[in-house]
Amino acid sequence: MAEEKTNVMRLLDQKKIRWQRHSYPHGDTAPDGLAVAAMIGRDPACVYKTLVARGASKSCYVFVIPVGCELDLKKAAAAVREKSIAMVHVSELLGLTGYVRGGCSPIGMKKRYPTVFAAQVKDLENVIVSAGKIGLQVELSPEDLIGLTGASVADIVDSKE
Repeated sequence: MAEEKTNVMRLLDQKKIRWQRHSYPHGDTAPDGLAVAAMIGRDPACVYKTLVARGASKSCYVFVIPVGCELDLKKAAAAVREKSIAMVHVSELLGLTGYVRGGCSPIGMKKRYPTVFAAQVKDLENVIVSAGKIGLQVELSPEDLIGLTGASVADIVDSKE
């Protein structure tokens, strides 16, 4: 039986972007990002989570940060030139992105939102993000991922690290 492909994987193939699949076991709820990194045997510094926020202007934004970090809302707002931003409620996620919590990918959302990656991504050879489904991740070069999503890169994480 052929391995299941998500829309994210099909999109990467269509754009001729090299990627590698990672899968992990899960129950009904998504494990946190640090657990995912451990299950796929990768350094949490190269496994990224996708967060969706809304600015004071009511526009939505996507922030992609290492799983072990927290989004700094002030830095994130500054990166997208908003007075303030707040995380969208989990109940809005599917409608806005087409993805569920724990399976949200910066690739292939229903609509293309301004996307910002944490600056640390530039130091990586490869980055791992959700493949659009709980239990599946894709690994690819940061350059390909940033190019595909039309993202910018900024210092957006809490510096307590």
